[in-house]
Amino acid sequence: MEELTLTTPALLFSAISLIMLAYTNRFLAYAAIIRNLSERFLERREESLIRQINNLKLRLQLTRWMQIFGIASLLLCVLTMFLVYIDQHVIAVWIFGVALLLLIMSLAFLIWEIQISTNALKHHLRDIEDQFKL
Repeated sequence: MEELTLTTPALLFSAISLIMLAYTNRFLAYAAIIRNLSERFLERREESLIRQINNLKLRLQLTRWMQIFGIASLLLCVLTMFLVYIDQHVIAVWIFGVALLLLIMSLAFLIWEIQISTNALKHHLRDIEDQFKL
C-alpha cells in the first residue's frame, strides 16, 4: 500500500461539498413541500395528505442522516490531513478509512431516500391516472 499524502483526503473535499449541496437542495425542496402540505391540510384534512406528511417525515430523517454522515466524513478527512501533517500516518490511514465508510453510509441513505421519493411520485401518477379513468 502506498503512503497516504495530504492530497488523498483533499480530493474528497470537492466531491463531499457537491454532495452536501445536493443534500441541502433536497432539504430546501422538502421544506417548501411541507409548508404547502401544511396549508392544504389545514384547509381540508384528507387521508392522502396524512400519507404524504408521513412519507416526508421519513424522507427528512433520511436526509438528516445523509447530511450527518457526509459532514462527519468531511470532518474526518480534515482530521486525516492534520494527522498526515503531524506524521501520524498509521492513525491517519484508519481515520481516512472511517471517513470513506461514513461517505458510503451517506450515499446508501441517499439511495434509500431516492427509492422512497420515486415510490411517492408513482402514487401521485397513479392518482392522476385514476381520475382520467372516471
